[in-house]
Amino acid sequence: MSNLENYMKQQAIFCEQNDSISKNLYSEYGVKRGLRDEKGQGVLTGLTNISDIKAFEYRDGVKSPCDGELSYRGYNIKDLVTGSKGKRFVFEEGAYLLLFGELPTDTQLMEFQGRLSDCMELPTNFTRDVIMKAPTSDIMGSMTRSILTLGSYDKEKESLEIPNVLRQSMQLIAAFPMLAVYAYHAYCHYEKNESMYIHRPEKDLSIAENFLRLLRPDTKFTELEARVLDIALLLHMEHGGGNNSTFTTRVVTSSGSDTYSVISAAMSSLKGKKTWRCKSDGNEYDG
Repeated sequence: MSNLENYMKQQAIFCEQNDSISKNLYSEYGVKRGLRDEKGQGVLTGLTNISDIKAFEYRDGVKSPCDGELSYRGYNIKDLVTGSKGKRFVFEEGAYLLLFGELPTDTQLMEFQGRLSDCMELPTNFTRDVIMKAPTSDIMGSMTRSILTLGSYDKEKESLEIPNVLRQSMQLIAAFPMLAVYAYHAYCHYEKNESMYIHRPEKDLSIAENFLRLLRPDTKFTELEARVLDIALLLHMEHGGGNNSTFTTRVVTSSGSDTYSVISAAMSSLKGKKTWRCKSDGNEYDG
């Protein structure tokens, strides 16, 4: 192995010499470097009516940071959170809004929550064979591998019919808490010599509640903890056409790839060290 590593270090010099591209060429040909232009500003990668972000405003012709605003399908995120006070958890309502384009009625929301609850299960022995046998501190990497593997259990994996893609999307939404938490527990057990906890989700609990239930050794959590996590999940659900994962999703779907490959690619785009890059004003980000 040491001989191979030494060889690669030696050959890396040629890559550095022969693969570098002058920054001036990007300006000359009008090519953007990923999601940033030559001035470091974000690049719009597509049009969407799903969400919108306002991070800057013009004052006397000068672009200046402002209090951020996030909208889903035209609804201000603050109004969505305020409207849910004392009634229900808002993540599921936000998921329905983003998927179907309109807010659900109480009946529609109840049915949607029930369908998500039905999807809160993994294939037999999946946790043992896929997650626990390859523990790692790289939770995003573990989730990506799990997403790809779930595709092998889906007989309609390649179908791009809208009902099928919606079904796959809802199953992934419901499975994500398990993929994340089980990967974390496997890492803590095998790499940090801690106890192993594998709890099953409860179908009458929300996504946020189940996430905390799965995470805690005693499955206990407070309502405040669940409410805070629920809002955090809503805030991170979608950020328009300019972040890494959305950009990646557009690229991979353009080839007609399947849902599992697309989402795993989007996940991979979010785990790089440069994904989240905030300025001192706290308004600029990539991920």
